Amino acid sequence: MNANVLANAIGPHEGTALRVKQVVLVALGILALAIAAKIKVPMWPVPITMGTFAVLTIGTAYGTRLGLVTMLGYLLIGALGFDVFAGSSAEKFGLTYMMGGTGGYLVGYLLATVLLGALAARGWDRSFGKMALALVLANVVIYVPGLLWLGQLYGWDQPILQWGLTPFLVGDAIKLVLAALLIPGLWKMVGDARS
Repeated sequence: MNANVLANAIGPHEGTALRVKQVVLVALGILALAIAAKIKVPMWPVPITMGTFAVLTIGTAYGTRLGLVTMLGYLLIGALGFDVFAGSSAEKFGLTYMMGGTGGYLVGYLLATVLLGALAARGWDRSFGKMALALVLANVVIYVPGLLWLGQLYGWDQPILQWGLTPFLVGDAIKLVLAALLIPGLWKMVGDARS
């Protein structure tokens, strides 16, 4: 367990109460991921979905283990056919959706969660600058498998960067700034509450 992440700074720290807290956090995290994936904010050139924002904040606030359990739970629920992903629908959901164009990005979510949890445990989540850098790295870790999967799926002769990267950069920059402000702000609130 990462002792230095936000989720561990509040609530019980041992025994049954800790386990209950962890189960509740995982359930709330999965719910937050599912809701955030469906939120679309009108933006140019494409709407911003808040799924990545949820991944970034949960990965940072929960730490590596709890964040990874939450992400795996979310992906399992999606694989079972529940409509929890941004673009899934009654016609295309579950493993069919996961093996489509989004598949590589979902793998990237797992990798980003591990990376952010590790960096948060080292204190990168306490200041805007380090948090912003951690989030940029996490976005790279999301995009690399996403783009590789798109290229493999549709062919490298296709405009892969125009499909899977450039339309999302403005929205991702906005989400990055929001998360870089939110997490250090929450740490400040926790510190103030303990003083």
